Amino acid sequence: MATAIDPSSQPDDETLVIERIFDAPRALVFRLWSSPEHIVRWWGPEGYHLSSCSMDFREGGEWRFCMSRPERNHWIHGVYREIAPPGRLSFTYINDADGHEMLVTLDFTEQDGKTLMRFRQAPFMNVRERDGHGWGWSSSFDLFSQYLRVHGNSGVWTSVTLPRREDGASIDISSARERARQEDAGPFVGESNGNDTARN
Repeated sequence: MATAIDPSSQPDDETLVIERIFDAPRALVFRLWSSPEHIVRWWGPEGYHLSSCSMDFREGGEWRFCMSRPERNHWIHGVYREIAPPGRLSFTYINDADGHEMLVTLDFTEQDGKTLMRFRQAPFMNVRERDGHGWGWSSSFDLFSQYLRVHGNSGVWTSVTLPRREDGASIDISSARERARQEDAGPFVGESNGNDTARN
């Protein structure tokens, strides 16, 4: 389950910073941000799915997603500002509902075969928005970690062989978990739960 962001860990009321370590090289971590085939399988938070995913993955290219759950559609969009694989990715982030523009910057640093990801998003209009996004991104990164484990365990577990996602990352994760059990690949760890107030 994704945990709430500790407000005392944030530099100010307008900025969200999250650090996560993923058990994979940064080239692979970066790749999972670069293609809609991957994005639709981990972008959350849990309980949501991307019913629409448009990406022109180049500097100056636009992206537009619709995060959906029953009786709710949440549209977001932006422009890719910096793409420097495998070390940095930056894009604007705008909620259609309020038109407020923020900048998301991700830095990926390799550490002994693992990847430290430092995520920064700013400026937020208020603390409530910042903390809501903090929960949503934390939930998404939980799903990202699970999907990364599936994708990285075997060269044959690619986006082509994974089942298509229909109503959230949980479908892919559940299917992969069962396959892992059958192949004695070990249990999965971590689950995420969504709620109506959190989003990323």
